Amino acid sequence: MQRIGIIGVGEIGRAIVEGLCGEGATSPGVFLSPRGARAAAELSERYAGVRVCADNQEVVDRSELVIIAVRGQDHHEALAGLELDDDKTVVSLMAGVAIDDLRRTLATSAPIVRAIPLPAVRERRSVTVTCPSAPAVDAFFEQLGGALPVADESAFNVYSALTGTLTAHYGYLATLTSWAAGQGIASDTADRYVRGLFQNVGRSLDDGTRPLHRLAADHETPGGNNERIRTTWFDAANAAALREALDGLLADLR
Repeated sequence: MQRIGIIGVGEIGRAIVEGLCGEGATSPGVFLSPRGARAAAELSERYAGVRVCADNQEVVDRSELVIIAVRGQDHHEALAGLELDDDKTVVSLMAGVAIDDLRRTLATSAPIVRAIPLPAVRERRSVTVTCPSAPAVDAFFEQLGGALPVADESAFNVYSALTGTLTAHYGYLATLTSWAAGQGIASDTADRYVRGLFQNVGRSLDDGTRPLHRLAADHETPGGNNERIRTTWFDAANAAALREALDGLLADLR
């Protein structure tokens, strides 16, 4: 598809534009809503094929594929009154908004696909979960790092819940840095070391031949430091609390 519209230019909307239009990309025409005006204006100045539209209806009218990237709780207000022809393809990035709900809001028979792109689409390195599988949408996300189509919204919501753990990981790293600073290490030095430590962990995840529990075992020795922290901090109660939090989030997403 050569004409892409994005309604809602937040972090993910910006990342998609940067992935589509960055160095080495074959840039399509991209039409942005005025929502997120500062980001939209900056992107249109940086990339020749990007244009900020007067309103959401113009985004829809000019686009073949329409990406909706507003917050789920705002979608009724943002999409009210839009006229969307059945020959468009809609991609919803809104967590917790089912396809049937969005179809009623838009009053359209156009194909609607849900997707979970992550900020790494800007580097074309994010595998994006899609539901249902649609060749044009899956091909679109393949150019941004890959597509992982799932069969139904029940499975899709599980992936959406997993995505909700990302900032907890950053919070964990920030806690490590804060602890080191409390032991007398300069904050910037602790931050640099923790980042490097877990960047190396990230690289080890590229080894798809070993399951995650095997990677954990391979990175610790019996009675060693890693085993001690894993078994005394991330114990059965901690793991159960995480599962309970994920169960609660999943229930709200359904």
